[in-house]
Amino acid sequence: MKKQFSSIVLIAFVLFTQSFHAQHPHLTLDPVLESKISQLLAKMSLEEKVGQTCQITLDALLATDATGKVLEPLKIDPIKLKEAIVSQRIGSILNVSSHTLKMEEWRTIMQAVHAPFREGIVKAPILYGADAIHGVNYTVGGTLFPQEIGLAATWNRDLAEQFGRVTAYELRASGIPWNFSPVMDLGRQPLWSRYFETLGEDPYLVAEMGKRIIAGYQGTSLSDKYSTLSCLKHFVGYSFPLSGRDRTPAWIPENYMQELFLPPFKATVDAGALSVMVNSGEVNGIPGHQNQYLLTEILKEKWGFKGFAVSDWEDIIMLETVHTTAANQKAAIVSAINAGLDMSMVPNSPQYKEYTLLLKEAVEESSVSMTRLDDAVRRILRAKYLLGLFENQTYPLEQYGDFSSEKFKSVAKQAAAESVTLVKNTNNLLPLKKGQKILVAGPTADNLIYLNGAWSHTWQGVDTAYNTKGCSTVLEAIQQVNGAKNTLFSKAVSLNYVDGWESCSTTDIKDFDKKACKSDVIVLCLGELPATEKPGDIRSLDLPKEQMELVERALATKKPVILVLLEGRPRIIHDVVANTSAILQAYLPGDYGADAISGILFGDINPSGKLPYSYPKYSGVIEHYDLKKSEMRSGKTNQFDAYDPEWNFGFGLSYSTFAYSAIRVDKTTFVGKDSIVVSVDVKNTSSIKGKEVVQLYVTDLVSSTATWGKRLKNYTKIELAPDEVKTVNFVLSEKDIMFVGRENNWTSESGEFEINIGSQRKRINYIK
Repeated sequence: MKKQFSSIVLIAFVLFTQSFHAQHPHLTLDPVLESKISQLLAKMSLEEKVGQTCQITLDALLATDATGKVLEPLKIDPIKLKEAIVSQRIGSILNVSSHTLKMEEWRTIMQAVHAPFREGIVKAPILYGADAIHGVNYTVGGTLFPQEIGLAATWNRDLAEQFGRVTAYELRASGIPWNFSPVMDLGRQPLWSRYFETLGEDPYLVAEMGKRIIAGYQGTSLSDKYSTLSCLKHFVGYSFPLSGRDRTPAWIPENYMQELFLPPFKATVDAGALSVMVNSGEVNGIPGHQNQYLLTEILKEKWGFKGFAVSDWEDIIMLETVHTTAANQKAAIVSAINAGLDMSMVPNSPQYKEYTLLLKEAVEESSVSMTRLDDAVRRILRAKYLLGLFENQTYPLEQYGDFSSEKFKSVAKQAAAESVTLVKNTNNLLPLKKGQKILVAGPTADNLIYLNGAWSHTWQGVDTAYNTKGCSTVLEAIQQVNGAKNTLFSKAVSLNYVDGWESCSTTDIKDFDKKACKSDVIVLCLGELPATEKPGDIRSLDLPKEQMELVERALATKKPVILVLLEGRPRIIHDVVANTSAILQAYLPGDYGADAISGILFGDINPSGKLPYSYPKYSGVIEHYDLKKSEMRSGKTNQFDAYDPEWNFGFGLSYSTFAYSAIRVDKTTFVGKDSIVVSVDVKNTSSIKGKEVVQLYVTDLVSSTATWGKRLKNYTKIELAPDEVKTVNFVLSEKDIMFVGRENNWTSESGEFEINIGSQRKRINYIK
């Protein structure tokens, strides 16, 4: 094995010398700004106020041919623009039409949509939003990072923040000040098609990474030309559909809502987020857009949220057509606005004209009060003022010289390198020796779309025509390191859709057999087609049988078999795990993911990713690491050993080895609002420099309700040279041992608690 590993070094950001680590407090309203907003509101007509609450898609403004097809290159239709912005007073635009645009196209679009405000025709500027969820994926040349699930696997707060800064910079370079990100939904239903957009299954990990993403997006000032407004998605419970299918009902008891699903949103609201996108589905029978308890009582009143709530695509329309909780569109609009929605993503024409007409009528009829409308508009205007849009809608392009720069790409490469998680390495097969005959095979080996997933250049991310130029596929990255002559390729299995559902087909299996016989090692790249939202619905977590059969075929050669999993959610591979030699969970690592995979395979990168979820072993058994004791009891053994994932939450191997000392505490009992310091020494016991994620868990041993098992309460990622020892200190306080009690309120109780770090355990006492 190699003794030294090169590491990707983060290049210092000259423009980002300020610290963005401090948490934003609740936004304190500026009396001067609020007075300015009041003055503008007083000058606005009812039509102008209604228009501010309406968001339309870019397609509603684009020139089309006689058949209605959008012309390319994109061009704003001046008649449609005048109708929407001047006549209807629309206040917000989103989207990118069908695919990635060149910077010049974005600049031309922005010049057109902002012209009515710059010319003094309308009173408020347009707020433009886009889904830059893993980098600026809708501008040619934008830097693409791992999807959020991969970013979470880095367990690196600093990388999360730097991802946010790079994305904000490149988004503002494109003229877009509002990002529909981060997704703060909890990843607890892996069947869900948007699982890859989450930061994992644990509310603490999600909150910590989410806070730092927002710090990156919003910087120290929203008015900075390199900052963007963040948008928390999707408030709340969207990610936990009982069926697993997108936009279907969730059933979440109040205590689960309080302990699991709300905390990441609360933490990021406290961190300064100023917009949220509302859950498209329903929770306990109430559609998200009609849930006054969540939108108004919790978000705005209890948490003091000063931003605004926007709907998702056509969701107000669907209150009538899908949820059937409104008899008509006016009733749908009234119920949503009164529940606490501030902006409706209508978003098409002519539906947006119906929306503005019906909301105007509702206010005139007092179905929606002027007070409620003014509150919604005030929240939207507040964000526009804080973004500085009244002064500068866009900035000169020459002020964004680092767009698509090497320094930005280095951050994406680092994120990819730290995300890839080594979950199996039998007899230290990895790292591989260069120069061996290696067969690279499988459906995800030869195209960037499998590295990026959906929301990459196009909505579903399957159109290869827009792949980033100059980035490598897994096959190409391995060839670059191992030599083209030493690297064979056979696709063997192709991914496709049949009747809209994922499917696989075997292609030229004889070619695979022939090349497998000539190879020393077989690297199989498996996974799934990019997909999100309803098109991403699947029927089972089982990896399609054609891929599993390919693994069995490779194993039959008796050659070492390495699996590289490129997937947006964990797919079941249990039947082949035991006999494979090594397995990399690569998630969706972005444009530079292949370089990270190749670097790990050949030892140029030491893996440090840790699973942000519990990887299931069986498709019918979904388990989470913080399960309750009753869930651990086995009916087969009558022992508490039923928890049986393929790999645990927080698990990940390294080429280094680490040893933990016994846990130390500065006191064995802490009282009330006091705190306790927990320390542990971590030593690199290998000859290889490596990174380790030190994870602290707490278990409430006895409580008045059946509380969760161990819960993650803190973590840190450290780097250790060979034989180096570092002391890691954590501080625990009352909030770390609180739970939601029988009255559905957060509470604490006196008792004994167990601390768990690595394999070390320590018991402490708390006195309330």
